Amino acid sequence: MTHTALTNPQIAILDYGSQVTHLLARAIRQLDVYSEILEPETPLEQLEKYKGIILSGGPNSVYEPNAPQIDQAVFDLGIPVLGICYGHQLMSRMLGGKVEPGETREYGKADLTIVQNKGLLSNFEPRQQTQVWMSHGDTVTELAPSFEVLASTLDCKNAVIGDLNRKLFGIQFHPEVNHSLEGSKMIDAFLEVCNCDRDWQLPDYLNHKIAEIKTQTEGKNVFLLISGGVDSTVAFALLSQAIGADRVHGLLVDTGFMRKNEVTQVTAALKGIGVKNLTVYNAHNEYFTALKGIYDPETKRKIIGQIFVDIKDKLADEMGLDDTKWLLGQGTIYPDTIESGGTKHADKIKTHHNRIDRIQELINQGKVIEPLSDLYKDEVREIGKLLGLPADLINRHPFPGPGLAVRVLCAEKADLPTDNDTETAKIQAYIEAKGYQLQTRILPIKSVGVQGDSRTYRHPLAIYDHLAQYEPQKLLKLATDLTNQFAVINRVTLSLTPLSQNVDAVYPTYLTPERVAVLQEADAIFNDTLKKHDLYQAVWQAPVVLIPVTFDGTQSESIVLRPVASTEAMTADAFVLPKAFLTDYLEQLKEAKLPISGVFYDLTHKPPGTIEWE
Repeated sequence: MTHTALTNPQIAILDYGSQVTHLLARAIRQLDVYSEILEPETPLEQLEKYKGIILSGGPNSVYEPNAPQIDQAVFDLGIPVLGICYGHQLMSRMLGGKVEPGETREYGKADLTIVQNKGLLSNFEPRQQTQVWMSHGDTVTELAPSFEVLASTLDCKNAVIGDLNRKLFGIQFHPEVNHSLEGSKMIDAFLEVCNCDRDWQLPDYLNHKIAEIKTQTEGKNVFLLISGGVDSTVAFALLSQAIGADRVHGLLVDTGFMRKNEVTQVTAALKGIGVKNLTVYNAHNEYFTALKGIYDPETKRKIIGQIFVDIKDKLADEMGLDDTKWLLGQGTIYPDTIESGGTKHADKIKTHHNRIDRIQELINQGKVIEPLSDLYKDEVREIGKLLGLPADLINRHPFPGPGLAVRVLCAEKADLPTDNDTETAKIQAYIEAKGYQLQTRILPIKSVGVQGDSRTYRHPLAIYDHLAQYEPQKLLKLATDLTNQFAVINRVTLSLTPLSQNVDAVYPTYLTPERVAVLQEADAIFNDTLKKHDLYQAVWQAPVVLIPVTFDGTQSESIVLRPVASTEAMTADAFVLPKAFLTDYLEQLKEAKLPISGVFYDLTHKPPGTIEWE
């Protein structure tokens, strides 16, 4: 095996804080080229070593006073440069173009029309159309000298631009995400312009990582926090392969927020793959006590993460584990770090439980090992296959470390926009102008989202149309239009229950064993129904969310079905559930006699809605 690709990255990605910057590295790796993510402040003499430079997207506007910049001399190095989203706008402005707020925000799918099949688009036909993924509010309104338009969308004339002589290119959308259907062709064309060698392979990365783990753990053992999900399972297998199972001790904390019967199933599965040292700790009392009266989602996540560390410390003391001879192991993957604001210019979307301040302190002290932190979910699964893990373990749906705690929304009071009637009327008028006759309600709660690389905390919108008229593709398109048009919302849900005038919040509501038990049952029924209809493997993740919204004026609540299609969690499509499935699920839910008065089906892609509601 050679380490050429590992020691000599050919593409430098300058990170301006996009939530999908690492997808660029991943997309380039899939084209057999290794890249490196660097800060925009990287010196020119270091950048000169690369065959190509990519300027990533980011949450800022290039005309803001403190917006991150770049040394303009980078464009005179004679090295091909590709600017994406923010990077596209930054390059255009610095070279004499103009950037302004767009008349229309674009978040989601758009149709790109090829104007000239040159440069990045040499593998396309003139006037060919292809789907791309937009996430921006600003736009390049005037081109810099020597640049020309290569492709446009309906709302973005300068969607792909290029100075062909200097090999400088700009793209307003994100070619690195799977929803830009032919984005990989554009990245591949850029690698060709850069004359890159194709010498990167995932097995090489695995061997490199094993050697790295051996070095990092020299003289130490690992105390690994295990959830039983894909990430922590693969992390255990990788650590065991590198240093031996005897040096890895697993801790499975039963938080009280696991899925139905999960602790029993996970324990059996882990022992089945050779886990020798596993401690299962029942922490129901600690968690429910600490989270009583807590409503804010960020506070919930931080408390959950802190208790994890406290329990680890407590058990380590009881077991006599010497702090100087043990490392804390986590199955952290890259989306956990990027959504927590883990790169210099990234905007925090939400704090993951494995990125709270206490764990960050341990990381800074060199006391944490995270063997998967450079990888995405699909790559983690591939590593699992290379390590020989059984398919039923590595193909499970992703499950958040905090468990169902982030799928039980809490409310101290009803939360509606101050101008709710006006906003609702505007939305209703817009929908009717589109030719739809739908009931609409802005729900009296908020959920987390991501738009233009920034975090949002806004209201979900509910629409209702009888299932007899169920046309999911039209509804998905409408959902994208609505979230682009109205800043007050970041999600659109289809209510499977008529929207009565009595839709209201249930409050105060916080995490209780009773609420979690309701969600466990609704979640189990949902996943069983997916398997019954042969949809489980087609869906990438299928959260069910309990929300404090009632339809009947009682303390009964509602649930949201949130199935998505994705590969790496940074972007996702709302998964289309057949009408027969929805009818069947509603019937089974009714038979279960749960205290649920409403059911919603989330139609929102990511962006603008994160996969989880918190």
